[in-house]
Amino acid sequence: MPLWLWLVDSLALLVALSAFLLVALVVRRRWLTRRGGAFEMSVNRHPEASARGWMLGIAVYRSTEIEWFRGFSLSPRPKYRLPRGAVQIDGRRPPQGAEAYALHDSHVIVDAQSPTPIRQLALSPSSLTGLLAWLESSPPGQGVNNVL
Repeated sequence: MPLWLWLVDSLALLVALSAFLLVALVVRRRWLTRRGGAFEMSVNRHPEASARGWMLGIAVYRSTEIEWFRGFSLSPRPKYRLPRGAVQIDGRRPPQGAEAYALHDSHVIVDAQSPTPIRQLALSPSSLTGLLAWLESSPPGQGVNNVL
């Protein structure tokens, strides 16, 4: 078999694998969002304002926690779980400098304290309102109103 035929076959295989990965990412995103209660939310483990460390993803409400999935991953498991009673949200600010390019357009940034290493969240203003309402509206007796 000539060398050029091996190159053509390798290129075709590379294109097929790339197409498969792209389709798999789209199918995973649709599967996550069809379960209901999903919204776009980026997370950062660094407390300072910089473009470093932001990860785009999808958050999904559950009864007692928020599951956060990386946007560009094929894993069906959440990367982080934010328990309702252990999350504290503080402040709100627009993206500064290069953060505006690292995040989705029109997202706001809030400081977060939780048992996970997440220190900042970026989400749309309407998603932030929903998140704050979800944190404040816990079932009676759980005492999880941690919105500062």
